[in-house]
Amino acid sequence: MPKFDLSMIRNIGIMAHIDAGKTTLTERILYYTGKTHRLGEVDEGSATMDYMDQEKERGITITSAATTVYWKGYRINIIDTPGHVDFTVEVERSLRVLDGGVVIFSAVEGVESQSETVWKQANRYNIPRITFINKLDRMGSNFYRTLEMMKEKLNANVVVVNFPIGCESSFSGVVDVIEGKGYIWEGETLGATFKPIPIPDEYKERYHQFREDMIDKLSLYDERLMELYLEGEEIPPELLLEALRASTIAGVLFPVFCGSALKNKAVQKVLDGVVNLLPSPLDLPPIEGTHPDTGKPLKRYPKEDEPFSALVFKILADPHGKISLARVYSGSVKKGETVLVVNEKKRERISRIYLMHADKRLEVNEARVGEIVGFVGLRSAKTGHTLSHQKHPILLEPPYIPEPVVFVSVEPKTQKELEKLNQALRVMSEEDPTFQIKQDPETGQTLISGMGELHLEVIVERIKREFGVQARMGKPRVSYRETIKKEAVGEGRFIKQSGGKGQYGHVVLRIEPSDDFEIAFDIKKGVIPSQFFQAIKEGIEEARESGLLAGFPVVKTKVTVIDGSYHEVDSSEPAYKIAASMAFKDAYRKADPVLLEPIMRMEILLPKEFIGDVVEDLNSKRAKIIGFEHRPDFEIINVFVPLAELFGYATTLRSITKGRGFYTMQLDHYEEIPEKIYEKTLKKVRGY
Repeated sequence: MPKFDLSMIRNIGIMAHIDAGKTTLTERILYYTGKTHRLGEVDEGSATMDYMDQEKERGITITSAATTVYWKGYRINIIDTPGHVDFTVEVERSLRVLDGGVVIFSAVEGVESQSETVWKQANRYNIPRITFINKLDRMGSNFYRTLEMMKEKLNANVVVVNFPIGCESSFSGVVDVIEGKGYIWEGETLGATFKPIPIPDEYKERYHQFREDMIDKLSLYDERLMELYLEGEEIPPELLLEALRASTIAGVLFPVFCGSALKNKAVQKVLDGVVNLLPSPLDLPPIEGTHPDTGKPLKRYPKEDEPFSALVFKILADPHGKISLARVYSGSVKKGETVLVVNEKKRERISRIYLMHADKRLEVNEARVGEIVGFVGLRSAKTGHTLSHQKHPILLEPPYIPEPVVFVSVEPKTQKELEKLNQALRVMSEEDPTFQIKQDPETGQTLISGMGELHLEVIVERIKREFGVQARMGKPRVSYRETIKKEAVGEGRFIKQSGGKGQYGHVVLRIEPSDDFEIAFDIKKGVIPSQFFQAIKEGIEEARESGLLAGFPVVKTKVTVIDGSYHEVDSSEPAYKIAASMAFKDAYRKADPVLLEPIMRMEILLPKEFIGDVVEDLNSKRAKIIGFEHRPDFEIINVFVPLAELFGYATTLRSITKGRGFYTMQLDHYEEIPEKIYEKTLKKVRGY
């Protein structure tokens, strides 16, 4: 592979609400950059990036897929992410390793609930991004309404780079605000060719408005542009582009592009936006981490002569060996070399290196700074793990992994398949950190947890297809949380004598309500040696994973270790771990524990005539309506509903609206179960 100048590399993600057109846009990008020679279609099941059988059948993206394309001399590494909330971890872990993003909005629906979620996810990682208002050919599309929604719902400081010529069926091209000319797409070239035209008279006023707005906003961040503006001088397009690039990378402005991916219009302008406005690895600050042993802050600069460092953001199961997808942040590594898996403190040899193109791969000899590659041979690496040079370790921050909200029991159809099922579940949980497995201590059943019914259905279907195990799934159940309502102190002693050296651990701790779960130490020096602090933390973490009310994780609790003692000979890490767990349980029993239920934020789209019936049904489900939105051809209900009330809701909504309503939902928060149904719910989850 040719060696690329880092300034010519772009690492981007394409993200949006479900059905906004992410995969369709990616397919056009592959076609116009020459990566593919035919247009893949999501609806036909022929999209290159949706390569799993279930993606083709369901017409949705389930797993993020990586590819590399070349445009005007630039190398663009792309990750196409899912839009469905059940697979939101795919967006989360992709954003952690990307330098920029393209966020797509449908011009028909505008800014939807999952659009807000991906925007907030991108904010969390400070990702510079450009936006693309898609589906301008569709009936009911409205570029200007969507633009206003971006300002209001996302609080985004947007600047229009191009706006549409025509609308709905007459949409034919765009006006480029920076260049001061129009472009139209016509003919039978599948959008590969387009021609410049003078700005049509009816769009000149709008062009001047958008150009003034762009100059106004950019002049706040660029002194040269401000001087020309105040002196009434003409501002050249090159300066506008340079200033807009700087403001986009700084995250203060968000450029807006528009078009129709399905109708092959204006996709090339988005590609131009990616290379002209989004950052290269050199444009961003060095990656920060810590030394795994000392905790000392460290930095790695995007240079080849820096020690090698990379972050694994995804694991792929493969018949020829597990593939660890990783972003290289500094240095380089060659096939056959040994690296340190920092989190596991294990040295492992990289047997192969791949450049990925969806489910296809190209073997290369070396992975360099700025690249996104697949490593084979790293048996202990997991999502969020850091890889580094053996002599220069650094621990990078992993991506945020949301907690599962639904669980079901799963069992094989025959006992002979039990081991195959367990192996398949282990592989799935390695691939997907939001998919978790545990045994029910009372029934011995295998319980699997995930982000929603669809998520678990997809997992079980994959197990059938990829591992040949016919698994039966129980009814979905809510994954509750536990917390406390008051402060309490607990004590744990673990003392054991067995002839020789004994075991001694003694911990006293205080727990109190908090906004998050945290562990702190407030003890006099020498009461418990600091070498045992990690074991104490592990004991507390282990105990909080299964609360005493119903076995659910404990949240929103601050734990402070306030006292204890130690024995010079018998004290050990295992003893302190057990003592800390005992102390936590002791305090927890006294702290008035309660059960919390997940509350989902739903966005329901439906024809106006069904609003009354749908609202009546929602009221029976303990729903809290946030508000209504009117669109030309449908209505939107925004509402909070407990997840426990929503199993099978897709069928209910279809029935009420005669198949014309649909919804999206995502976890918003947890709250205490209402007093009137608390005891009933508690008995139910305990299995009484």
